Amino acid sequence: MYLNIKETAEFLSMDESKVKALVLNGKIRSVYDGNQYLINKEQFNTHFEQVEKYRKLIQEYLNEPIPEDIDVRDED
Repeated sequence: MYLNIKETAEFLSMDESKVKALVLNGKIRSVYDGNQYLINKEQFNTHFEQVEKYRKLIQEYLNEPIPEDIDVRDED
């Protein structure tokens, strides 16, 4: 499914001018049909899936308990 710049901005919750700048700078891949830029929505779905995967990995790492250091002695 292809979106125009306005639809992409709504999908990403961004300003249209920012999306257009990213398209013109080549940061977002698009196709120009002679009238408007068309952006494949699937490229964002893949990105969002990767972000979610890394978020889960980080959360798992942060939830791991800190192991006790056997070399630490209570000197009281």
